[in-house]
Amino acid sequence: MLYLWLKFIHAISSTILFGTGIGTACVMLYGHRTRKINIIAAITQYVVFADWIFTAPSAVIQLATGLWMVHLAGYSFTLFWIWGSIVGYVIAAICWFPVVYLQIKMRDFAMQADELKSQLPDRYYTYFKYWFCLGWPAFMSLVIVFYLMTNKPF
Repeated sequence: MLYLWLKFIHAISSTILFGTGIGTACVMLYGHRTRKINIIAAITQYVVFADWIFTAPSAVIQLATGLWMVHLAGYSFTLFWIWGSIVGYVIAAICWFPVVYLQIKMRDFAMQADELKSQLPDRYYTYFKYWFCLGWPAFMSLVIVFYLMTNKPF
């Protein structure tokens, strides 16, 4: 029974992790494309908030429930689908940590520019490019993790 509860929690948290990731990425891209500082400031505030409230806890829950289920089921960590999922998860995390930093800095730049009624600094645009580039390997690695978890190939 414990395994089934863990599996349910794991499925819910994976949905939150993936959904929040895609949702915040789309909102952030939309806000950036408007070039309107007040919109960028509001959206970056939301994205930073959503990452702390939804993404971070669901990532921790994903890792904990996944490892716990592997242990309960007696699976070997050397199975391709488990090993591959862990690697994909680590790649996503390695990309996400700098993304969080970049989002916080972009939020601060946008809020300051909005408050002072000035332009965004060039670093905002540089940080956005890094943010955008880091999002792709994180997204693709989670798509692969979803595939491995749902199909369990060899």
